[in-house]
Amino acid sequence: MDTESGRYNDPSLLILTSLAAEPRHGYAMMQDIAAFSGARLEPGTLYAALTRLEARGWIEALPASDRRKPYGLTATGAAALRSKLAQLQTITSLGAARLATI
Repeated sequence: MDTESGRYNDPSLLILTSLAAEPRHGYAMMQDIAAFSGARLEPGTLYAALTRLEARGWIEALPASDRRKPYGLTATGAAALRSKLAQLQTITSLGAARLATI
């Protein structure tokens, strides 16, 4: 949790969510992530997370267009994103239910 803004900003989750729409290069991911989440990923954070996600087989580098290196979501990455979103949905439902008692 980003304590200053109160926004949830797990880079891996944000990147997978961005790539679920379409393949993107780094700058396009940063712009998309900022638009849908308000989180601003620094290039170092983004590229470190891309390296980890690629090593897990959740994303793959695609042929470069111009100088930009696009990435795409793999089937394994889509399954991981579905699983993470289901976990988050469980957490948010439980949190909302618990808050309703306060």
